[in-house]
Amino acid sequence: MACNAAACGGGCAPTAGNIPCSANGHPDGAAADIEDYKAEIVRLNSRVRELQSLLGPAPNLASGTPSTSSVTADDDTRPASAHSSAPTTPPRRLRSSYWFDRKEDPALTALYTERYLNYGLTSRELKPSGGPKIGIAQSGSDLAPCNRHGIELAKRIRAGIIAAGGVPFEFPMHPIQETARRPTAALDRNLAALSLTEVLHGYPLDGVVMITGCDKTTPACLMAAATVNLPAICFNVGPMLNGWSNGKRIGSGTVIWEARERYTAGEIDSDQVLEMIASGTPSPGHCNTMGTALTMNIIAETLGMALPGSAVVPAVHRERSQLAFDTGLQIVDMVHRNVLPLDIMTRKAFENAIVATTLVGGSSNAVVHLKAIAEHAHVPLEMEDWYKFGYALPLLVNMQPAGEMLSEDFHRAGGVPAVLAEAIEAGKLPHPDALTVNGKTIRDNVQGKITWDRQTIKPFQQPLKVNAGFLPLSGTLFDSAIMKTSVISPEFRDTFLANPASPNAFEGPVVVFDGPEDYHERLETAPITPHTIMVMRGVGPLGYPGSAEVVNMHPPSALLKQGIKSLPCIGDGRQSGTSGSPSILHVTPEAATEGSKLALLRDGDVLRVDLNTRRVDLLVSERELAVRRKDLTRKRGRCIPQTQTGWQDIHRREVSDLSEGMVFKRAKAFHNVAQGDIPRDNH
Repeated sequence: MACNAAACGGGCAPTAGNIPCSANGHPDGAAADIEDYKAEIVRLNSRVRELQSLLGPAPNLASGTPSTSSVTADDDTRPASAHSSAPTTPPRRLRSSYWFDRKEDPALTALYTERYLNYGLTSRELKPSGGPKIGIAQSGSDLAPCNRHGIELAKRIRAGIIAAGGVPFEFPMHPIQETARRPTAALDRNLAALSLTEVLHGYPLDGVVMITGCDKTTPACLMAAATVNLPAICFNVGPMLNGWSNGKRIGSGTVIWEARERYTAGEIDSDQVLEMIASGTPSPGHCNTMGTALTMNIIAETLGMALPGSAVVPAVHRERSQLAFDTGLQIVDMVHRNVLPLDIMTRKAFENAIVATTLVGGSSNAVVHLKAIAEHAHVPLEMEDWYKFGYALPLLVNMQPAGEMLSEDFHRAGGVPAVLAEAIEAGKLPHPDALTVNGKTIRDNVQGKITWDRQTIKPFQQPLKVNAGFLPLSGTLFDSAIMKTSVISPEFRDTFLANPASPNAFEGPVVVFDGPEDYHERLETAPITPHTIMVMRGVGPLGYPGSAEVVNMHPPSALLKQGIKSLPCIGDGRQSGTSGSPSILHVTPEAATEGSKLALLRDGDVLRVDLNTRRVDLLVSERELAVRRKDLTRKRGRCIPQTQTGWQDIHRREVSDLSEGMVFKRAKAFHNVAQGDIPRDNH
């Protein structure tokens, strides 16, 4: 087929595959559907880059000297990545070409190429002229039902990659399913991050789409992306549709704690427990509440690592599949522009993420996971930053567990762009000009997105709650802990925080449980009163191991029948993001470590909790504590379960405290690895 001279400016250079070009970007000259305009633009830009690579840099006619840059129609004016060790001026060699285009050693090229031919790929696709090689990190599987819809959505991601001129390579991630993994899925976050790092570093990939969803898949992916620093984008499978029962919204996760309370109080039987809980999970997708899953995907979008508006779209909506296609287009463009995770995940981006987490009433687990991502990105982030940037902000999003609505409602109200637009208008987003994966700033992405639905997204002038951020705490009982203030109920406030002589402070005796087994065994017999502080210990990163979500404890049946549904809880572990309990969490040092005062705590000891001074103090003399430390036995606070697997052993040897993100101490030292030396040949 001859060249369309009018469209091509009078002539075309031959391509590497000797295929003539056409005006519409299709080699076969087929007319483009107007609805595919995004794909067509990306395809044409890829074609321009391919021709530039073949012909070399165009001369700079103004100066008479060769051009040092090649800015095409869709390029922005940003400088080349500060984290890239490779030149970004054409022809910039694709990383995959070090596998598939070894001109100095054709035998090695053949070695790396031949097995990819055995399922139908062509050598033309694998050559650099075939386009960037894009990984699709698949976190969905039968073992991970919250992410399983990613298997279907990956088809649309693949289509987008191909339409943009790339070649997709889908591969599995280590499964992480919060509700199935024992002893805790927290053990899997670092494992998934490390294994994904190895894949991205060791295989012929130029970029990656990371399919996220359930709680810890998102931070695992972002930790790996920060470590490797290869063009990367998150794509969330999306939340479930709203759950309903008798005309009432039923939120996944949150309904579990309500069902437990009602069962303990004798209001429902065991069959009704399953029926009640299952009503909150009506479709594919992750939790439809503001739990850890949705929180972390909101954070990914706010950090700039996912397409704008993508966090909250329900899994089964057609828009989710359309976003999958757009994500495939976007990652190819990111590879061409060499946009890297460390260009996006800057200190400013993390400050924005803290703000967004408060405004949406996000999960307490975000504190741990955001710190972990920052550690791998080598971005300084401290516990105090949650107070500095987040505490004084209001709660705007009316979603369970802090509010009433669910993710479908939040999506219809405008999702994350509407919240960020609200924050920018109020002057509360510290860095609206932070970069995102589509090359635009947050401000550009959310312009004019103010919500129409004031039941779901409140204005700053009339928020759900004021001072709704996380409250970092310290004191004589521990060095560090966190409290989620957005879930403090009016009943809890009236009982514990409304003393006119000492507002926002209370004292009470403790009942101490050494793990969830002890709690379930003694709950009905322990001396628990309406003023008791319940303590859970031995459930941290070392003690459990992995730090389980078991700190959100409900009162015994006698108190539940009196209408008392919440008591103060303190623990060295975590709690579900779907829980409405205002617990004091992530106590550091945990009971399993030397020097922990939590390990010395006994039933009847009195604690003073003061939210004004941000302190929790143990009202026991140092002399008494010294005696207890000498008497400390394996049963009293230092009962560490046996290590059951090799991975648990590695975890216990390497993991840091919750206040430090629960990361592996040596793993975080590896940084920007894809921008360093290419891995050595395997043969």
